[in-house]
Amino acid sequence: MPTDLQALRDLEHVGLGAPIADEAFDRFARLVRRHLKVPAAVVYFVVPEGQVLAGASGMPEPLQSKRLLQYPGTLTTLIATRAEPLVLSDARLDPVLRDCYLVREMGLVAVAGYPVFDLRGRAVGALCAVVDEPREWSEDDRASLADLAAACTAELRLRAERERARRIQQTAVRANRRSRFLLSLSEAFANANTMDQVEAVIVEVGTAGIGARYCAFAVADADGRGITYRSLVHAEPQFPQRMRQAKLDDHRPVSEAARTGRPLLFRTSDEMLSAFPALTDLCDPGVGARAFLPVVTAGVVVAVIVLAWERDRGPDKDSYALQTGLAHYTGHALERARLLEERRESAKTLQRAMLSRLPEVPHLDMAATYSPATRSDQIGGDWYDAVAVDDDATMFMIGDVTGHDMRAAAKMGQLRSLLRAFAWSHDESPSALLSLLDKANAGLGLLASGTAVVARLERVAGSYQLTWSTAGHPPPLVLREDGSVERLSVQPDMMLGVRPTAKRTDHVTTLHPGDTLLLYTDGLAEQRGTTPDQWLNRLQKTLGVLGDTATAALPVTLVRRLASDEQRDDVAVLAVRVRAASPSGPPSPGRPATAERKLAPSLCDVGPARIWVDDVLESCGVPMPLRRTVMLLTSEALTNAVDHGQAPFTATVEVDMQRLRVGVRDSSTAQPELRDPTVTDFGGRGVQFLERLASRWGVDRHGEPTTTQQRAGRRGSRRTGKTVWFELDLH
Repeated sequence: MPTDLQALRDLEHVGLGAPIADEAFDRFARLVRRHLKVPAAVVYFVVPEGQVLAGASGMPEPLQSKRLLQYPGTLTTLIATRAEPLVLSDARLDPVLRDCYLVREMGLVAVAGYPVFDLRGRAVGALCAVVDEPREWSEDDRASLADLAAACTAELRLRAERERARRIQQTAVRANRRSRFLLSLSEAFANANTMDQVEAVIVEVGTAGIGARYCAFAVADADGRGITYRSLVHAEPQFPQRMRQAKLDDHRPVSEAARTGRPLLFRTSDEMLSAFPALTDLCDPGVGARAFLPVVTAGVVVAVIVLAWERDRGPDKDSYALQTGLAHYTGHALERARLLEERRESAKTLQRAMLSRLPEVPHLDMAATYSPATRSDQIGGDWYDAVAVDDDATMFMIGDVTGHDMRAAAKMGQLRSLLRAFAWSHDESPSALLSLLDKANAGLGLLASGTAVVARLERVAGSYQLTWSTAGHPPPLVLREDGSVERLSVQPDMMLGVRPTAKRTDHVTTLHPGDTLLLYTDGLAEQRGTTPDQWLNRLQKTLGVLGDTATAALPVTLVRRLASDEQRDDVAVLAVRVRAASPSGPPSPGRPATAERKLAPSLCDVGPARIWVDDVLESCGVPMPLRRTVMLLTSEALTNAVDHGQAPFTATVEVDMQRLRVGVRDSSTAQPELRDPTVTDFGGRGVQFLERLASRWGVDRHGEPTTTQQRAGRRGSRRTGKTVWFELDLH
């Protein structure tokens, strides 16, 4: 019997390691019987269990059928052991072989056997002719057996070569598949610069590339004590939301993979549940195999990839290699994404530090936003600023320094600081301030180039005078109170950084209560392939549609609607609205401030009405925190009236020294109900807000004395409908 284990594996690879009849070797056995006129012939191969009769003809049962000789003794094994022919006329006369099982039990007398060699030249079996009586083997008999044994060797080697070629091809295919998979991984992760993008690539590769049905991605918490699934959208069905977070010491597979850094592979659902029985009622029974792959960077587990298949899966080296490759590339991508995120956050912090906080100016509502180019360091040369010069005058500035990188941001910061200082210390016109800035830019060696607008808004007899000057910048826009949009188009002066001595011009217009001034940079609406007039028209149209949008939300809303996802330029937007004051003036002892406004029977008028209420309250000196609560309650009252009431609608505001009161009147007699809506109910929360946030609230039925009239001891006039009101105490 051969001692080389590789020889045994080679026999198994070519299908000769199991006791199964082989057609080719059966043919060789039949040839031996016919040509040598013997009763039986075999082609056997030596295996640990005995001898497999791959070819057999004329053998007694059950050998002819079962094809396994379990007790061969030394007679036939000598051929494979010595790798030499064995020819005996009568084995009973040999003192060594006469007690052999084949001779003693099976009646073998004469035998002639020649070894069969494998591809490496090892004797792994033999071709034998056997007779149950003495026989002298002629030279012709021996030559025939030798030739047929050589043919058996050739057949065995041919099969081995085919198997070798098949395995080489299979290995090449696997290697090619693995290489292509790794290349696709590299390409897929190349553009993944954020955690969301990394997760999207993991899900795509895990499902489409590896073949998993479900894929989830959990990231280690910052404190190192837990791990949290980023999203459950692609996780296996029925995964409970409460299991989204896990501690590292929990008895869960995701926790163990994160804690130990070793992958966990389960071929079946039962296999996983036997290791983690606490998950029995939490896992989908329709899911089979699962894999928990830790993602390691710098020796620390930073995430775990969870793959799940609908069917059971046995051990698969190729699949495991692909999963390992996914975890490896994910580690690099996460490390890069976190470094980029830290860089972006640092840049944002720097940008926020450069963009000063807008001042609080009575009767003005201001809001601004800055949105960096998506392909930059999240920082650039766009900026905005506002300086309250005195109680009646405020300076507004916006600019765009050439470039959108750290260098542009540095120059922008210097120019902004200079202009801010000039606006505060010099009581000059906007054109004079731009001239001072341009001269300082050249004289101090900044040598920055860019565009800018400086505007001065000054209160004059119930309205505001706007004086502005532009240094090559896009024109300001004014959203009038009636919803129209006016473009303040003038001939722009020379941009900054070209000729410091260039003459600059002031321009004047008037803003009335309810009007909104919009200053912006060209990245807001400029598009490739369009003329300035085309993208300005697009901006004007969008601004007109947003006429009922609160000032605080206007800049951000414009950026979301007009700037594309692949934003190529920085954007800065500054909006300034002149508030509408209370018609009766601010409250005084013994005389409350009152205001009334009719509403159109449409939800589109709810936004403007809410802004009107805020204006009245601001002009009466109501502080901002309290106004936020009023805006919430006002929105609910207005919306409920338009949705469930009957026209006409009227909003009233009353503010005295102790309290404020907002009422919404309609012609319906239906009373609002205090309900307890479920999570899935769309509405029903407005009255709850009134109940919880208002100091007092109620409903006055028209035609009956109102609460105020009852306190005064007067009878009310008969009217139809109702007024839903609420009050908040000012102190």
